Amino acid sequence: MKILTEEQYQALTNTSSQDGIIGALAIDQRGALKKMIAKYKNEAADQDIEAFKKIVSEELTPYASSILLDPEYGLPAADARAESAGLLLAYEKTGYDATTPGRLPDSLNVWSVKRLKEAGADACKFLLYYDIDESDEINDQKKAYMERIGSECVAEGLPFFLELVSYDAAISDASSKEYAKVKPHKVNDMMKVFSDPRYNVDVLKVEVPVNMKFVEGFGEEIVYSKEEAAKLFKEQSEMTHLPFIFLSAGVSASLFQETLRFAKAAGSTFNGVLCGRATWANGVEPYITKGEAAAREWLQTQGRQNIDELNAVLRETATSWHEKIQCKQQAARFS
Repeated sequence: MKILTEEQYQALTNTSSQDGIIGALAIDQRGALKKMIAKYKNEAADQDIEAFKKIVSEELTPYASSILLDPEYGLPAADARAESAGLLLAYEKTGYDATTPGRLPDSLNVWSVKRLKEAGADACKFLLYYDIDESDEINDQKKAYMERIGSECVAEGLPFFLELVSYDAAISDASSKEYAKVKPHKVNDMMKVFSDPRYNVDVLKVEVPVNMKFVEGFGEEIVYSKEEAAKLFKEQSEMTHLPFIFLSAGVSASLFQETLRFAKAAGSTFNGVLCGRATWANGVEPYITKGEAAAREWLQTQGRQNIDELNAVLRETATSWHEKIQCKQQAARFS
């Protein structure tokens, strides 16, 4: 059982439902959102990105427990969110330097956890690309970086959400059958690494441990039987004592919902989701090609339906983080 200070516990409560389920909306995309917009116009202007995030925040945060934004383009959207929604702010620079081996982490130049807190954040989120099988020379740099961020979060009394994205330095396509074979080891073992108390992580944001498109009954090519996949979801839960939430990784809303049901049936004790593109991605086209009113109409109809359906699935499938975390005062009363 992880123990949080009263300040951290309250901040984490702000990001979740009363029942301790995190149903958060992620729109901290920067490079990815630029590419999505650039499909429909020559170049994505900063104002396009800011305005779209703000519209998504206004329309969808009444139905989300919190929203994840970036401080580069997302602060107007943070101000526009529903009063009931908590705020997570991203601390990492978007993408990684492809000219240097190892996908090394880097934080935003003019931000610190103190500044994220001053901007109204209830939690700090950091995205780390990690290959459990990469050299110690690279992985030790990443571990030290996470120790620094964890210490900053403790100093500021802000929960630390660590987003872990797996990869293999030798496999270029993470959606390939070749990668699907090694993904369970990559995902589950790195969760175990960063559950060590030295990193001061409060919530892990992770991929599901398999590529569902290669699970028997979900896709045409099979890498894992249903039984094998279920065992891997169960194993994932056993890798950590921390609350963990799933990212949608850009899959369709329907596949993501099916995946959560599969996880529950397998015995996974996941504590919610931070769901991005699966909720709002198809709103980009009407926004760029037809304008703000068309985007709002899409978000009020299909976008809201996506989030309502996801919330219904979460009520059936997710576990409360209250079962994994106690407030220091509460723990003292029971000791």
